[in-house]
Amino acid sequence: MKKSRPHKFGTFLGVYTPSILTILGLIMYLRFGWVVGNVGLIKTIAIVLMASSITFITGLSASAIATNIKVGVGGEYFMISRSLGLEPGGAIGIPLYLCRTLSVTFYCYGLSEAILILWPEGSSALPAYALQGLTITFIVLVTALSGKSAKLVLKSQIPIMIIVGISILALIVGVLSQDLHAPVTESTYQSAPEGFWYVFAVFFPAVTGFTAGIGLSGDLKDPQKSIPKGTLGAVVSGALIYLIIPLLLAITGVLTLEQMADPEAGVTIWTRLAFLGPWLIYPAVWGAVLSSAFGSILGGPRILQALSMDGIMPKFLSKLSGSGQPTIATWISGIIAIAAVFLGGLNTIAQYVSVLFLTLYVAVNVSAAVEQLIKEPSYRPKINVPWYVSLLGAFAAMAVMWLINPFAFAFALGLELVIFTYLMNKKLEQQWGDASTGIWMHLSRYALLRLGTKKIHPRNWRPIILLFIHEIKGHLPLVKFTEMLGQNSGLLTISRLITLTDREELDRRNEIVFEMQQDLKSEGLQALTEVNVVSDFKLGMNLIAASHGTAGIKTNTVVFGWSRTHKGKLQELQIINDLAKSKKSILVGHIPKAFSWKANKRIDIWWRGQDRNGDLMLLLSYLIRLNEKWRKTAVNIFSITHSEEEKTLMERHIKFSIHEARIEANIHVFTKAKNKTLETLIQKSKGADLVFTGLARDHDNFEARTKMIDTIIAELKAVVFVQNNGMKNETPIIFRNN
Repeated sequence: MKKSRPHKFGTFLGVYTPSILTILGLIMYLRFGWVVGNVGLIKTIAIVLMASSITFITGLSASAIATNIKVGVGGEYFMISRSLGLEPGGAIGIPLYLCRTLSVTFYCYGLSEAILILWPEGSSALPAYALQGLTITFIVLVTALSGKSAKLVLKSQIPIMIIVGISILALIVGVLSQDLHAPVTESTYQSAPEGFWYVFAVFFPAVTGFTAGIGLSGDLKDPQKSIPKGTLGAVVSGALIYLIIPLLLAITGVLTLEQMADPEAGVTIWTRLAFLGPWLIYPAVWGAVLSSAFGSILGGPRILQALSMDGIMPKFLSKLSGSGQPTIATWISGIIAIAAVFLGGLNTIAQYVSVLFLTLYVAVNVSAAVEQLIKEPSYRPKINVPWYVSLLGAFAAMAVMWLINPFAFAFALGLELVIFTYLMNKKLEQQWGDASTGIWMHLSRYALLRLGTKKIHPRNWRPIILLFIHEIKGHLPLVKFTEMLGQNSGLLTISRLITLTDREELDRRNEIVFEMQQDLKSEGLQALTEVNVVSDFKLGMNLIAASHGTAGIKTNTVVFGWSRTHKGKLQELQIINDLAKSKKSILVGHIPKAFSWKANKRIDIWWRGQDRNGDLMLLLSYLIRLNEKWRKTAVNIFSITHSEEEKTLMERHIKFSIHEARIEANIHVFTKAKNKTLETLIQKSKGADLVFTGLARDHDNFEARTKMIDTIIAELKAVVFVQNNGMKNETPIIFRNN
C-alpha cells in the first residue's frame, strides 16, 4: 500500500493558530479579574508589558536561530541542540518533553473540572473517580486525534479560535453596554498580600505557550519563514488583547474591586460581564483548554522523535506512520499523561512544570546571544538580535523562575545539570557543528593572539609533542606513553603521513582523522589527530616536524617509534640527524606492550652528562610520575665514568641537578671500562619498567647505532632514547624559577 505524503503547514495554521490559542488560554479567563482587583489598571498594564517583553525577546531569539538554519523536527530542542550542542540540547529537550506531556494531563484535568462544575449538584457531589475518568477520556481523545492526523487537529482549532475571539468581543460589548466609571488605578492587594511580584508570578503563565507553533517545525512548509512570522505575530496579538481586557475590567461598574479580587471568582467574572455570559464564555474556556491540550500532544511527541533521531532516546521512537505522524511517540506520551492523572498534588507539580518550561526561554535566549557573540561566519540570520537583548531575556526568565518558586528553580537547574552530565558521560556522536565549537575557537584565537605577543619564558615550558605513527591501534602502548607525558599540562598531536600516490587514502583523509579520534576515545585518551600529505616520507617528516605548531605553542618534542625494518631504522636515524638542527627534542620509543599494573614501578635514567639529555630525561620521569598509576614509582639515575675523579664530579653534578629540580631520585655512579658501558646498562636495568637513555647527535655511522639500539631494546622491557635539542648550552629550563 502506498504511503500518503505527510501534510505540511503554512504560517497561519502551523504556527500562529496553536501559538495564539495557547496564549489566550485558561489563565486569561481565570486570573485577569484577580490581577486587576489586586493591583489596579496601571500596574496590570505594567505586568502585561513586562511579561510580554520577555516572551517577545525570546520570540526574537528563536526567530534569529530559525532564520539561520534549516529547522528540522523537534522545534525548540532542535534549535538549541544545533546551536549549543547535543548534550545541552538534550538537557533541555528531555525536561521539555516531560513538561509538554504533563501539560496534556493538566489541561485535560482543567477541562474536566470546568465541565463538571456545571453539574446540577456541583462537582463535589460526584464520586472521586468521575473527575479522573473524564480526564482520562479527554487524554485518550486528544492522543488518538493527534496520532491520526496533525492536519485534523490543527483544522479543529480554527472554530475554537473563532469561539475564543467571540468571547472577547462579548466581553467588550457586555462591559460597554453596562455601567461605566473612571479606570480604577489603586492597588489593594486584597487577596495578594505578598505584593506586586507575587501577582506578576501568578499572571506570567498567561503569556507563555507562544512556542507551541515552533514545536511543529518539522511539519512546516517553510520553517525559516513561518516560525518568525507566526511566533512574533502571536506574541504581539496576545499582548494587544491583554492590554484591552484589563482596561475593560477597570472601567466596568458591574463588579467592585473586592469582587474581582476574590480568588474563587475565576471565570464567573467573565460570565457576569460578557454579552450572553455563560452561553459564550464557557464554550470558549473549554475550547481554549482543549486547544492547549492539542498543542501539547502535538509538540511533545515530536521532541521525543527528535531525541530518538539524535540517539538520545531509543531509535524505535522516531518511527512514523503512513501519514507521517510519530504514532509510537504520541501513544507513549498519552500513556505518561494518563499515569500522571493518578499522581495527585497536580497544582504543586504544575509549578515545577512551569519553571522547567521557563528554562527553555533561558536556553533559546542564551543560544541566540552566544551565536551573536562568537560571530561565526556561518551565522547569518535574517533577523538580527543584539546579544545583550537576548541575554536580558534570559536573565528576566530566570528571575521569573525564582519568583514562581525558588525550590522549583533550584530543582530545574539541578535536574538539567544531572541530565547534561549523564549525556556527556555517554559520549554521544554529534553529526553537526554547533556554537560550542565556535566558542572554543573564539577562545583559542584570543589565547593564541595573546601568546603571540609574549616571549615564552623557560619556566612556562611544557611538552608540546608530535608523534608520527601509521595507525593508533597498532602502536597503542607507545601512544599511551606519549599521551601520559602531556596529560596534565602538555599537548599531543598524532600525525599520520600519506603520500600523493596513495589515491584511496587521499580521498579518505578526513575519515581517517575521525577514525583516529574514535580509536583514542575508545581508549579514554586525549590528543589532536591529523593526516599530512607528503611527496616523500623522509622529507615530509622533517618539514612537518620542523614547522609544526602555532604561535606560542610550537611543537618542542618529536616522538618516533623504533622501526621494525632495517631500512626503516636507517631512514629514521637519518631523519633524526637532520631534525636535530631544528632545536626540537627527539624521543625514540620502543614500548612493545602495556606497562605493568603494579603500583611500585621503576624508572631508570642513564645519565652521561653530555648534551643535557639527562635534564630532559629527569623532566620526563617527573611528568610520568604525575600519573596516578605511576605515583609510587622509584627513579634511579645511573651513570658510568672511567675514573674516580670523573665519578666524584658526576655525583656532584647529578645531586645538584636533582636538588635544583626538586625531584627525588636514587643516584648510582659506576667506574667501568668504556667497552663495558652497554653490558652494564643491560645488566642493571633488566628489571626496570621503563628506561631512559641518551641518543647522541651528529652521528653518521647509522649502521653501528642501529645495532646498538637493537641490542638494548632486545634485552629491556621498555626503552626511550632521548635527544635534548631544546636545552643545549643553557641552564636546564625545568629548574628555573624566575
